[in-house]
Amino acid sequence: MSARPAEAAVGHIPSNTSGEEVVLNDQRKQATKQIVYAIVENQRGVLHRISGMFRAKGFNITSISIGETSSPDLARMTIIPDGDDQALQLLVKQLEKMIDVIEVGTMAHEDAVARELALVKFETRDNKARNGILDLSNNLGAKAVDISKDSLVVEYTATPEKIDYFIIEASKSGAVKEIVRTGLTALRRGL
Repeated sequence: MSARPAEAAVGHIPSNTSGEEVVLNDQRKQATKQIVYAIVENQRGVLHRISGMFRAKGFNITSISIGETSSPDLARMTIIPDGDDQALQLLVKQLEKMIDVIEVGTMAHEDAVARELALVKFETRDNKARNGILDLSNNLGAKAVDISKDSLVVEYTATPEKIDYFIIEASKSGAVKEIVRTGLTALRRGL
């Protein structure tokens, strides 16, 4: 499960094919921030209680993702907070106080393997547009997961910066119709 609040900074990239603007999340700001992770009990209502705490304490979250771990009783949350070091410290302390939270920690981006999944739907009115997006996808390791007469859906798992690059470059061949992104998930490098 993932959330991207409306307050997240966005950038606008004009699409060459339709004149409409493509809206991307501005991930460049995240490069200097810490990644917060929490191991929580995998039970009903945990995400609701934690997000309620974020709201009550006034934390702004750029990205949050959660998923089951190797133990079905536990889930791992990856949180990208928006704020300074003082806000980060307060967020960690508040998470540590919650009964459903087993472990909380932080990682610098350079110490983590961090990825995000994006599904991008393009309008492709001709073979030239479709082939341009497919060529770029193949070069970057993205994968076409749905191809129809006038559209193409591409799945791409990479860093947020690489996803932004892909969307900008691919929009030169076909108009971006929809984008959905999971939010960042990360693990610390090494043991």
